[in-house]
Amino acid sequence: MTQPGEEEAAGAAEPLEVSGATVMVGTCSWTDPTLVKETDWYPKRSMSAGERLKYYASRFPVVEADSTYYRPLNPEVAESWAERVPEGFSFDVKAFGLLTGHPVEPVTLWPDIRESLDEEAKAKRRIYSHHLPPDAVEEAWARFRHALAPLERAGHLGGVLLQYPPWFVPKRVNREELERLPGRLAGVPGFVEFRSPKWLEEADLERTVKLLRDLGLVFVVVDAPAVSGLPTLLEVTRDDLVVVRFHGRADSTWNAKNVTAAERFRYLYSEAELAEWAGKARRLAERASRVHLLMNNCYQDYGVRNAAQLAEMLSG
Repeated sequence: MTQPGEEEAAGAAEPLEVSGATVMVGTCSWTDPTLVKETDWYPKRSMSAGERLKYYASRFPVVEADSTYYRPLNPEVAESWAERVPEGFSFDVKAFGLLTGHPVEPVTLWPDIRESLDEEAKAKRRIYSHHLPPDAVEEAWARFRHALAPLERAGHLGGVLLQYPPWFVPKRVNREELERLPGRLAGVPGFVEFRSPKWLEEADLERTVKLLRDLGLVFVVVDAPAVSGLPTLLEVTRDDLVVVRFHGRADSTWNAKNVTAAERFRYLYSEAELAEWAGKARRLAERASRVHLLMNNCYQDYGVRNAAQLAEMLSG
């Protein structure tokens, strides 16, 4: 017997054709607790994780996997994702925080890599990559890259999001870190999102864009609260792909402490704001053959609602 929602969830969401480009609209999570537990967007509260992913893929052709930022992806999970989505569906996988200069809890590390920490580092609540021996850092990168293989083989890997923290500023050592990315990613497209506005200031912008273009990395276009200092710059560094992430415009929660990611990005875009973005998306589609538009305002159903609205505007 078919349960409510199952029949309509069996299909696959199609990407859009806009200005000659393939445009995919989606969200930066399909599992946020506020979406799963506090809304009726999924047809049944009792759906398994696999059923929710299948249902999501019937609504949108792309998603960002953000859980991999908090705990590294493993090949078995990647394989299960690949098995549950239709042909043409794309995952943009967020890099494990350790790999992009963020602090992580030692318990999230692979056991043998955790053992390479000295006793002082093991006792810390959070550690950074500099607490690890250089060979352990490279091994972490290799394992992250290996875990992507099932998605890559199945044709479901869009690329890797590399979100760098505000303290990752434009200086030689950080430019050298970016220069290592093509080798570490071994052919997988890398999407670079800066949270430090310094990379995007007039004095450094041209150099920043040229560096990413020369390295074959995608510059992530952002829509973010004014308090972030991050401008929306429609820069395209690869002619085959551009990525836009929508963080909402809630100034009051951008730098808030002790709030969930859903609360931090709690903002519902208006139709007028989305209509303005539909025009920008069309301009980006004239410059790149693929465009990923990802809503990171994943509070309750805000992200899926706005993603559906934007897709409808672009399809018109």
